Amino acid sequence: MQSPSSEEAAREGSWQWDEADGGAEAPADVLGGAGGGGGPRLSRRGLLAGAGLLAVGGAVWALGRSDGGPVPRPPLPVPTALSGPTPLWTYRDAQAMTPERLVAAPRRPVFLSKAGLQVLDPVGGGPGRLLVFDPPTPPDWPSDAEPSGGKVAIGPDHLFSAESKGHLDARHLSDPAGDWSLPLPDELSTRLQLTCTTTGVLYGFAWAPFRQEELFPGTRLFALGLDERTVLWSVAAPRQERPLAAATGGGAGLLACARSLGDGSELAVRDAATGRELWTAPGPEGLRWCVAVGEGFLVPDGTGGVRMLGPGGEPRWAHSPARGESWRALPPVPDGARVFVPRDSGVVTCNELATGAVLWSRKLPFPLDSRSRPLVVGGTLYVPGPAAVGVCAIDAATGRPRWTFHDSGPGRDVWTVSTDGTRLYAGHDDVLHAIPTA
Repeated sequence: MQSPSSEEAAREGSWQWDEADGGAEAPADVLGGAGGGGGPRLSRRGLLAGAGLLAVGGAVWALGRSDGGPVPRPPLPVPTALSGPTPLWTYRDAQAMTPERLVAAPRRPVFLSKAGLQVLDPVGGGPGRLLVFDPPTPPDWPSDAEPSGGKVAIGPDHLFSAESKGHLDARHLSDPAGDWSLPLPDELSTRLQLTCTTTGVLYGFAWAPFRQEELFPGTRLFALGLDERTVLWSVAAPRQERPLAAATGGGAGLLACARSLGDGSELAVRDAATGRELWTAPGPEGLRWCVAVGEGFLVPDGTGGVRMLGPGGEPRWAHSPARGESWRALPPVPDGARVFVPRDSGVVTCNELATGAVLWSRKLPFPLDSRSRPLVVGGTLYVPGPAAVGVCAIDAATGRPRWTFHDSGPGRDVWTVSTDGTRLYAGHDDVLHAIPTA
């Protein structure tokens, strides 16, 4: 349950656009952008409010110093948009976000940091319930495969985590009375890691601490039914193995897992309903990602490109670097009959899903890395870049750039994007913007 102090801290960490003097709904403290002709320009009211905040902050700081009490945090600087569409609202937190701990991009505005998950109002950006939790760091799984702090998943109404040993904990996003915890059987009473999800099902693995004599200890894979609040299945894997993606197209669902072989890795595909192994396919060393598309999967091809596998593991097509090229494909973004393949070199291609044929290619003004996770909404592909660059919106049909959004806030992290289908939530470091979808 949330404490009063955490609620006050959440409210202090928020910031919203000031309304214009004339009562307009658009933010008045940021002008310009895509059609504004130039950089940011603060309104007279915004300047006066900022000066007042600085004066009050200085007085409180001096008072705190004189009586020996705690020194309050100084007022946060006002973030300003430098280009692109005007944000509907902006939220700023006292800590940087940690989106890499999410199993999948959320479908609502949330701000995940070391302090917990701050739930935000989609319309105005105001802070709601702050969910405080402490997922354990998985010290015995390869450190370059999992982020510190464990993984959590966000459903329509709950945050799911496995920080309590032997339990799956579900915290309601708005109502504490809706919290629940699922006790797990003895075989899952060790450390758990959530890795991927489909509608109503969470997948992950459990493992015991490594012992020196066990060079390649096994893991136990599991599927948790969220509606039933039960363990659907758990199976022992002979080696290190973790679920990556579930394909739900066609008849039976398929669960793709990365399996370590000691001298390499392979893709092990299981029946998503039972966990029974169906087939395997060779994979590159350190198989990090797999994307489900219909009945098949997109995986790295071992040469820097991407390979399409059918529902039985049969290769369909490959899109690889040509002679003289040097690039590495990042997790593709499927969209119906096409798929977008981002490269670390800053190029994005649109490929036909059935054949792999390139429909268009676009060079971006910045490189990409594994933290850059594009998404497509309607007819627009949003590609997040470094903190100083922002988010590029690209016409999904033609590859033509539509706009680039970035702010003046300093930062070192790449941008992250998510959507509820109506708004784009784009942020980096300690700030999150709500932007109308193109």
